[in-house]
Amino acid sequence: MQNESWYSLKNHEEVISPSLLVYPDRIQHNIELMISMTGDVNRLRPHVKTYKNANIINMQMARGIKKFKCATIAEAELLGNCNAPDILLAMQPIGPNAQRYIELTKKYPNLKFSTIVDNETMLSILGELAEANDVKIHLWVDINNGMNRTGIAPDKKALELYIQLYNHPHLVAEGLHVYDGHLRNTDSKIREAECSTAFEEVELLKKSIEDQDIPSPKIVAGGSPTFPFHCKRKNVESSPGTTLLWDIGYGAQFPEMNFLPAAVLLTRILSKPTTGILCFDLGHKSIAPEMPFPRIEFLDLEHSNQISQSEEHLVVEYDDLTIPEVGDVHYAIPKHICPTVAKYDTLTVVKDGAIIDHWKVTARTHKLTI
Repeated sequence: MQNESWYSLKNHEEVISPSLLVYPDRIQHNIELMISMTGDVNRLRPHVKTYKNANIINMQMARGIKKFKCATIAEAELLGNCNAPDILLAMQPIGPNAQRYIELTKKYPNLKFSTIVDNETMLSILGELAEANDVKIHLWVDINNGMNRTGIAPDKKALELYIQLYNHPHLVAEGLHVYDGHLRNTDSKIREAECSTAFEEVELLKKSIEDQDIPSPKIVAGGSPTFPFHCKRKNVESSPGTTLLWDIGYGAQFPEMNFLPAAVLLTRILSKPTTGILCFDLGHKSIAPEMPFPRIEFLDLEHSNQISQSEEHLVVEYDDLTIPEVGDVHYAIPKHICPTVAKYDTLTVVKDGAIIDHWKVTARTHKLTI
């Protein structure tokens, strides 16, 4: 018999597998927790890359959240369709994406758009594009404070870039964008100390900008792991993303954060090919495959050991084959929710064990209309 737990469906027979289930009550809990930790919705700028869905955006806007961050033009267009007032594209728009960004701002003239830049070449390209299209492009200087993925180090060159941005006739200086996703120590005290140390250089850069008689730059900082620390900074917008749906990856690393898993995979046993082996219909195409095993945590199957995965299959060692049968439904939380969501066209919405809706993962594609 199906375990009567928060994640269980009463009529799972009608649900295809694999499916990704979401639970609005738990999402709402996570939204309320983000707000209570920050104390001011005006200092929240949640990232939409985790869920890529209008319904979850609207749930946040209903609680007064007006600022959002995104990673793609499609996500930015989704936010535009939701009439989100303030949209930051936190990905430097290179190649054709630069013109797409211009078209995006023209499509939604009543909304505020901004994006990031981390070098003089792109600053010049965006400036010329703004002039040619008779628009102003709002830019944040993307700062590298230790992750070494994107950004410019917060030193003299960053100051010079910001001054150049501020003085450009067709560009508007918004502030500094700082993502410190490399800070993931499981000890919250150590993680907080590392976050503060990495942020000191950003504060020095801010002071150097102010010393040039330039208005004090705004700052957008952090992701989910450093959200508990940046959310306490009164003059900083914090930008968590995974906090909306959560997963076992962050749940295991940061249990003190108290966010609830709000997305669950429904899967079925596909085969029992030999003694001690179960095969589930949960392959690379259904969950994020970049993590080491275990890539999911079963909620209703103890003592299992994930040993291999292919495009359609997940193979698991299990010590009691008298219970599971081919076709049985099981539930699991992914280790990495963000790329897992991107594998599904829709989210199956569950409340009190019943399916109440299907939410489209609109921005899982690279292009909507722009």
